[in-house]
Amino acid sequence: MSVAKVIELNAASTTSMEDAVKHGLKKCAESVKNIKGAWVNEIKVVTDEGGNVQEWRVNLRVSFVVE
Repeated sequence: MSVAKVIELNAASTTSMEDAVKHGLKKCAESVKNIKGAWVNEIKVVTDEGGNVQEWRVNLRVSFVVE
């Protein structure tokens, strides 16, 4: 029988939402083993006064199997 745990984290990128997700998962994998998947809970952008996207921010829920 397996036990899975879900943690929540935030990540950001100036490039894209996809890059923010990849960066967050890569950083998470440095300390968490057995990552099985992730959900993007929330997407936020930081803009300049002209409405141009300056930074993409994502809130992720990451699931992993506990050993």
